[in-house]
This record gives sequence, structure tokens and C-alpha cells, in this order.
Amino acid sequence: MGLEGKRIAIMLEQQYQELEVWYPYLRLCEEGAVVELVAPHPCTVYASKLGYPCTSTIGVEQALSQRFDAVVVPGGWCPDFMRRNDQMIAFITKCAAQKDTILAAICHGGWMLCCTDALRGLRATSFIAIRHDMINAGANWVDEECVVDGRLITARKPEDLPAFCRAIIQKLSA
Repeated sequence: MGLEGKRIAIMLEQQYQELEVWYPYLRLCEEGAVVELVAPHPCTVYASKLGYPCTSTIGVEQALSQRFDAVVVPGGWCPDFMRRNDQMIAFITKCAAQKDTILAAICHGGWMLCCTDALRGLRATSFIAIRHDMINAGANWVDEECVVDGRLITARKPEDLPAFCRAIIQKLSA
């Protein structure tokens, strides 16, 4: 159990991609981390793209960015809903401003990082459909399975989850 004492936020909203929430959640819990599902409202059920339910553990108003060692932004359509919420944007912006917080985004999750300065000048990847958004936010976009640049960890799609989670665990263990 290499992540005992580590606190991780997984951002959550409706229309999330099932694997991109549940795989990191279970994998990071398995390593001993405390994982919170941060959403607009606490103890609220959010449906995935296929209707699979996930209940938030904490509302974004109660989520203090400085309490987390890492934040994970899943894909699906949930980042599109997240970026419509000023409090969700404020949370990810505060996490990005903390120079020691790991920022991890997969698939469309990069959209939330585009709301911050976190991508500027760093190598990153995403689902190909948002590559221009990532580039316009300052990323040096590449089409690779998983990209680690400093504290930024990005991946393209569900098939990249093993490499994505390994990178998060390695970075948190360092």
C-alpha cells in the first residue's frame, strides 16, 4: 500500500466515462489513498454516459484544494458540464496554482485544464477531438498513450488507463 496518507480528488459530473472514473478510483483506493469524488453537490448521484450511477462524496464548495495531493479529471462529457460551473473551474484553478499538486486528465478531461494555465508550455495528450483546445491553451500536444511532464499527467482514452494510473501512482510515490 504505497499511497497511504495521500488524498486524491476525482472530479465528477453527469455523463462521465465509466472506466475513467471507476478504474482510477478503485486502483488508487487499492494503493491506500483516500479518494474523494468531487462534484457540484455533495452526496448526489451522477449518471455516466451509459447511466451507471456514481455518488459524489464531497461538494466542490467543501473541497479545499490544498488538502489534495492530486486531482484526476475523467473524460466522457462530464468535463463539458464541469466547465460550465464556476466553482468547478475555481477548484481546478486552485489545484493548478499549487505547484506540488499532481494534475491528471484523461480523454476530454483536458478541457478542464484548458480553463487554467496548467498546460502552458508542457507536453500533453488528450482525446484527439480536443487537441486544438489543448494547443490553444498552450500545450505541446502529442499523440501518445500517457504523457508525464513535471506534475502534469495526461492520457487519451480508456485503453490508456493502465499507463495513466501507473504514472499517477509513481508520481505520488516519489
